[in-house]
Amino acid sequence: MFLQCGKFRLTLARPLIMGILNITPDSFSDGGVLISPQAALDYAMRLVEEGADILDIGGESTRPGAISVSAEEEMQRVLPLVEMLAASNIPVSVDTHKPAVMHAAIEAGASMINDINALQAEGALKIIAASNVAVCLMHKQGNPQTMQMAPAYEDVVTEVMLSLQSYIERVSAANIALERVVVDPGFGFGKSLEHNLKLLLHLSRFKALDVPLLVGLSRKSMLGKITGRDVGDRLAASVSAAVLSVVKGANIVRVHDVQATKDALAVVHAVEGVR
Repeated sequence: MFLQCGKFRLTLARPLIMGILNITPDSFSDGGVLISPQAALDYAMRLVEEGADILDIGGESTRPGAISVSAEEEMQRVLPLVEMLAASNIPVSVDTHKPAVMHAAIEAGASMINDINALQAEGALKIIAASNVAVCLMHKQGNPQTMQMAPAYEDVVTEVMLSLQSYIERVSAANIALERVVVDPGFGFGKSLEHNLKLLLHLSRFKALDVPLLVGLSRKSMLGKITGRDVGDRLAASVSAAVLSVVKGANIVRVHDVQATKDALAVVHAVEGVR
């Protein structure tokens, strides 16, 4: 299996590591840290040196309760970094749900769009169909302002799978090749701790969707609820969650702590290689 990511053909023979760069003042873990363009570039290159296969750049926080920003402000935050990294031949994903930002990011050299709205905004599907970039379709219930108030499901695993299957069918009908499509169950996006744990327990079921699976659990509140640790002290929990995700079938893990995750996954890979 491989992922066609713009001009990059990324093998999925091993799990890929997506390094997180939030160029925002209010992201739940690292808000305000990378506002300076030079700080963002330095951090991006550090993540690549540590082993990130893809860099995921976000200019708007989607944490629970986050306030939306304009497309113009989001573009001002992310496009300079996208251009610099693309010029360095680094696969870049842009975490956005706004069609205008998607279009500008692709023009700036982005190789992937990571959309929490699964291309449901007007015009988003057409923009991706007209490009060669990869796209991640994420499941969520509600919106960032309200999604954690009272999430409810009859059967969270089945419902999330059916939603993701409908997203896959929709993009396929728009002539977007499935080799460009990734899905994300959306841990923490309209899910309680119990919902998240059920999704993680049954993650292997998502392999039936037959497209690469991305999981983002790094430093999330569910790990804080489990361990009692503050957001800046969840390294062990985040790495454990990434390893468990890969063991259960994740092809891409979206993480803050690239080097520690890479080392942990190297151990998994070495064990799996013994016959």
